[in-house]
Amino acid sequence: MRQLVGETLRARRAERGLTLREVSGKARVSLGYISEIERGQKEPSSELLAALAEALEVPLSAVLRDVADQMELHEVVSAPLATVSSIGADGVRASAA
Repeated sequence: MRQLVGETLRARRAERGLTLREVSGKARVSLGYISEIERGQKEPSSELLAALAEALEVPLSAVLRDVADQMELHEVVSAPLATVSSIGADGVRASAA
């Protein structure tokens, strides 16, 4: 999840054409810390996430929605596919023993 938050923030920053330095100044957060967040090395608190969203001039809800959409996509892609033989006649997936 940390990676998805960072990727979302970086994408939003790029869309706005802002540098890390500009976001750092607006959010009053060190440039290095924002860089670590964007690279998925640090996870921002809710307060910091709100400050970054404000600095990016985007609603926090939009940032969270982007993260949720990316997470959903990631879950769908990485979910194991059911095979025909693992689903019983009643339509319930049999558990592997």
